Amino acid sequence: MRKKIAKLMELPKGATKRFTFKREGVLIDAFVANFNGDIVAYENLCRHLPITLDYGDGEFFSTDNRFFVCQTHGAFYEPKTGLCIAGPCVGSSLIPLETELVDDEIFLV
Repeated sequence: MRKKIAKLMELPKGATKRFTFKREGVLIDAFVANFNGDIVAYENLCRHLPITLDYGDGEFFSTDNRFFVCQTHGAFYEPKTGLCIAGPCVGSSLIPLETELVDDEIFLV
C-alpha cells in the first residue's frame, strides 16, 4: 500500500495532520506529525483504551510541543518512539506507521 498523506510544506515543525487508510478492509484513523524536523506517523489510538488521542480536532501535541498527549486520559507519548512515559499506559507504545518522503510529499508505505 502506498498512499499520499501530506505535502511537507503542510507540516511545519510542530504541526500534525489526521488521515485515514484501509487495512484489510477496515478504516484506520491515523496521524502524521513533524517533530523538530522528523516526520512520524502513528495510528490514532490511545494504548490505555481504544479511543482516539485527539477529540477529532487534530490536536496531538502537549502545550509545550514536546509530547503527544491523549486528550481523554492525559497519557504522554514520546513523538520519536511512541512510548508512553506518563499516564495510565506507561510502557506501552503507539502503533507506528512507516512513511516515505518523495519530492516533498509524505507517503504512507
